[in-house]
Amino acid sequence: MLAKLSPAIRQYLLVTGNYWAFTLTDGALRMLVVLHFHQLGYSALEVAMLFLFYEFFGVVTNLFGGWLGARWGLNRTMNIGLGLQIVALAMLLVPAAWLTVVWVMAAQALSGIAKDLNKMSAKSTIKLLVPDDQQSQLYKWVAILTGSKNTLKGVGFFLGGLLLTVIGFQGAVLAMAIMLSLVWIGSLVFLRKESGKAKFKPKFKDLLSKSRPINILSGARFLLFGARDVWFVVALPVFLASQLNWTHWQVGSFLALWVIGYGVVQSFAPRFTQSQRVAPHRQAVVWGALLTLSPLLLSIALWQSAPVAASIIIGLGLFGALFAVNSSLHSYLIVSYSRSDGVSLDVGFYYMANAAGRLLGTILSGWIYQQWGLVACLGVSVLLLLGSTIAVSALPARKSLAEAASD
Repeated sequence: MLAKLSPAIRQYLLVTGNYWAFTLTDGALRMLVVLHFHQLGYSALEVAMLFLFYEFFGVVTNLFGGWLGARWGLNRTMNIGLGLQIVALAMLLVPAAWLTVVWVMAAQALSGIAKDLNKMSAKSTIKLLVPDDQQSQLYKWVAILTGSKNTLKGVGFFLGGLLLTVIGFQGAVLAMAIMLSLVWIGSLVFLRKESGKAKFKPKFKDLLSKSRPINILSGARFLLFGARDVWFVVALPVFLASQLNWTHWQVGSFLALWVIGYGVVQSFAPRFTQSQRVAPHRQAVVWGALLTLSPLLLSIALWQSAPVAASIIIGLGLFGALFAVNSSLHSYLIVSYSRSDGVSLDVGFYYMANAAGRLLGTILSGWIYQQWGLVACLGVSVLLLLGSTIAVSALPARKSLAEAASD
């Protein structure tokens, strides 16, 4: 069936399927680690620290991964990411007594490198499959890739909670390692060779972006994802388990449904935002301002002693829908503003900022929640979102290909 499709569509489906499989294991592994080690008595800050290397090496990987993608080709960096994730899963199959904090952090470091190699490769490949004059098509493809990825990440959360309950930590990890190994073999065989290699040989000095729009978008992304993870990644699941007495199954299912819904909205974001009268970079300001209000309203509701469970469900739903549109717009803008030759350099730099924001949010999530609680995490989220909106308001209009070439 794949042979009957155009080469671009065939590669898009292969890249997307590869990304889906990886994301499923990534989401499940995160939920497994959070719930399993919280069950073992780890504090919120200690659980957050398990992801420290995951996020830190994501920063490093996106910076150097973009350079490697431009030199080696995106198919190779994507397959390397899959292979490293299999190794990371295998590291967690050791006897329970070996699962020390340092060992788990090392496994998470490999997983972080793997995740961001895979994501950078997938997002960069899309740029190469769509002509520059088809920006509407590019936006749709980026939105579908990103939205479906987050939907699968939500399924992964659900899967992680379910597998932990049914077959335990090691059984769940083994099942995911086997599944991902089969996908990796298929990717090695079918993914197009040499995709994404730059015509020039990028040097280390090319790692840091010199483009004002790329720098602005990277700063906005750093703050955007820091604002999400400061309350979502550690504080929220620990709060649901410890304060509302939800079971692992309930926490995993709730967060899974949230991320699935978030991914669905993200996939359909072009329907809400494509307009002939308002440029995408201007719409990003409006949607950013609306997003800033959502954690503010939720923090006020909790501070005023509104029903906790209902407030979180409604507030998280509103936050998820608005965050999905913002994330989709930002993901399209970075691909749109990136150069075609050596696209992975720009995309890698951007997702380095994304990983740095997650790193900041993860650490703050555990520390602030442990010291001051969930409302304080929401307050910090508001400040970070305000900064992201201000940053993206400075984004210039996208130049045409001809204008860019004349600079």
